[in-house]
Amino acid sequence: MSRHSRLQRQVLSLYRELLRAGRGKPGAEARVRAEFRQNASLPRSDVLRIEYLYRRGRRQLQLLRAGHATAMGAFVRLRDPSKEHDDGERPRSLGPPETEPDGR
Repeated sequence: MSRHSRLQRQVLSLYRELLRAGRGKPGAEARVRAEFRQNASLPRSDVLRIEYLYRRGRRQLQLLRAGHATAMGAFVRLRDPSKEHDDGERPRSLGPPETEPDGR
């Protein structure tokens, strides 16, 4: 079996740290596992995406370790049929969530 790369070792370490930090916080362990499973199929060559997700995970770890965190939730963007592409696939955006026309 081949040895893990440095980035792979960092990701595995982050996974363990997130699971430990999430103990006793409702929904945290399940959310961590779901996020990692969802992104497990990323190709190893997609280093930019992996590094982005790693940095995002580090920020979430800091928030979980903060004393005021009591649970872990997820932000979900609701589908808006008027903004779908012609092929039916939604655009992928890493920017901030869209706001309603009235500013909410």
